[in-house]
Amino acid sequence: MPSHKIIPIKCLQATTPNVIVTQREVFTCNFSTLKRKTMNELKDKVTVIYGAGGEIGGAVARAFAREGARLFLTGRRLAAVEAVAKDIVSAGGVAEAAEVDALDEQAIDKHLQSVMAKAGRIDISFNAIGNSPTGYLGASLVDMDVKQFSSPIASYTTSYFLTARLAARRMLPNKSGLIMTVTAPPARIGTPNGGYGAAQAAKEALTRYFSKELAPQGIRVVCLQPHGMPETETIREIFETKAKPEGLTWEQFAGYLAGMNHPKRFLTLAEVANVAVFVASDKASGVMGSTVNLTMGALDD
Repeated sequence: MPSHKIIPIKCLQATTPNVIVTQREVFTCNFSTLKRKTMNELKDKVTVIYGAGGEIGGAVARAFAREGARLFLTGRRLAAVEAVAKDIVSAGGVAEAAEVDALDEQAIDKHLQSVMAKAGRIDISFNAIGNSPTGYLGASLVDMDVKQFSSPIASYTTSYFLTARLAARRMLPNKSGLIMTVTAPPARIGTPNGGYGAAQAAKEALTRYFSKELAPQGIRVVCLQPHGMPETETIREIFETKAKPEGLTWEQFAGYLAGMNHPKRFLTLAEVANVAVFVASDKASGVMGSTVNLTMGALDD
């Protein structure tokens, strides 16, 4: 994997080592003073996050904790999830970690049963799972075999379907709840990424389908759609496996990504988390069945 050091891009004023460090320090500072700075937008909201050990899932978990949510964090790598839970508890928040494969229906169901036993309800389900893009990114559709094409479609859509469906069953008796997930611009633009874009498009379609069915019962369903963030492992992996072998430097690769955005800079994890907090709050009660565009202008709606 590439180093976390990022070469400054003066012409685009894109991310630099200092910018990323500063962004992380500000977010950490705000989180570490959780008790003093909390706004209680999500006070006592019982929240289950899948993929909480990843960058987006972890950032959302910390932001939700800052706003008073009671968190049940899951992931396939327990150590990473436990690290996020430990940070939250150390800062005065409430979080529990569990190892759950978000592709395993029985494991998801069993975990939700335990959440119901402890908390009595589920207010928010947030699916932030991801997988490695190296097996399909940049590959030719003409040369790709069926398994390689269908792999991301199967994992992303199955996980979202299972976590959303099983959460909805617990939300329906209370006629209240929020189901959220994360998609990406390839859902709407043509890029050489095999079945990845199709998978994201399917998740957006599922969001609309679930919303149509569940909104009359008081349950909102929403997608967040961020765009290439160097803070995430996915972007670093794409650079290492695809861009670097083609002779691109990190500066050139980062410049290309930043150049797609209107402000010529990158979206940060903190910004994604802050939007997630708003969407999850009662202030966003009218947001449902839609994909929230966080591409900073890279994708026109």
